[in-house]
Amino acid sequence: MTDEVILHEVGERLARIRLDRNLTQAELADQAGVSKRTVERMESGEVATQLSGLVRVCRALQLIEGFNALIPEPVPSPMSRLKMRGKLRLRATGTRASTKTSKKWTWKDK
Repeated sequence: MTDEVILHEVGERLARIRLDRNLTQAELADQAGVSKRTVERMESGEVATQLSGLVRVCRALQLIEGFNALIPEPVPSPMSRLKMRGKLRLRATGTRASTKTSKKWTWKDK
C-alpha cells in the first residue's frame, strides 16, 4: 500500500468512529484540543498531520490502547538478554567489513 492509501484509510476509520460516537468534527476537535481544520485534514487523508494531533484525536476517541498493536514493545530474544546482562541497547553496531576483503595493514617502511 502507498502512503496515500494508508492515510486515506486511517482518515476514513477515524471519521466512522467519530460518527459512531455521534460527534461533530468541531466537538471532536474541541475534546482533542486541536483545530477543526486538523480533524478535517485527518479524515480526508489528503495531508499528513502532526503525530501529536493524531495522538490527541485518538485519545479523545478512546483509541489509545490500539497504539500498542501499531508499534509493539520490542521483546529481545533470550540469547540477547543474556548477552546484554539486563542492560538496554542504546546503539546499533552496523555491519563490519570482512577481514578477507579488506587490505591488510602493514608498516610503511617495509
